[in-house]
Amino acid sequence: MTTEAAPPSPRPMRADARRNYERLLTEARTAFTEHGTDASLEDVARRAGVGIGTLYRHFPSRTALMCAVFQGEVDGLLARSRELLAAPEPCRALVDWLRAVVAHASTYRGLARALMAAQGDEASDLARCSLPMREAGGTLLARAQQAGVVRPDLGVTDLLQLTNAIALAVEQAPEDPELGDRLLKLTLEGIRPGAGRA
Repeated sequence: MTTEAAPPSPRPMRADARRNYERLLTEARTAFTEHGTDASLEDVARRAGVGIGTLYRHFPSRTALMCAVFQGEVDGLLARSRELLAAPEPCRALVDWLRAVVAHASTYRGLARALMAAQGDEASDLARCSLPMREAGGTLLARAQQAGVVRPDLGVTDLLQLTNAIALAVEQAPEDPELGDRLLKLTLEGIRPGAGRA
């Protein structure tokens, strides 16, 4: 009997490379919070005390850097989706999770727009790192559809595009803290069985 060899583990970073990586993440998170996801990468590198080449060695594109910066928050959203699978009301669970997604996507100016664009570009770094989010949303959506509380013809990609559009609207109206909830309620009316049918 033959056994396949396990793939080699990636080499761990040297201590100085790890420090550079962590400083870049810290400065990118600050820059994205203050200036949005279009913040200057040259400025991020300068504030981290490294050259732009070092930034690109760690993060080959802006979207790769965005994925790394937001990974902790995405992990939190994925954990929340798993918790909500045990919630007694599938539709409320789905809406609670979508509310958390809106809050995340509207925190950083430009993130909602980037997530919407990534839906049409499966090869992008952002699309690849948002795939677990789509799977998590799809599981919550399927549970609500099986319970008969969400229309069966709704797909998770359309639902997440609607959610990102809500996040974009919230981002543009910081003076209206209730906007996200109002738009989610309107969305909920549209995804109930029989909605929009003659």
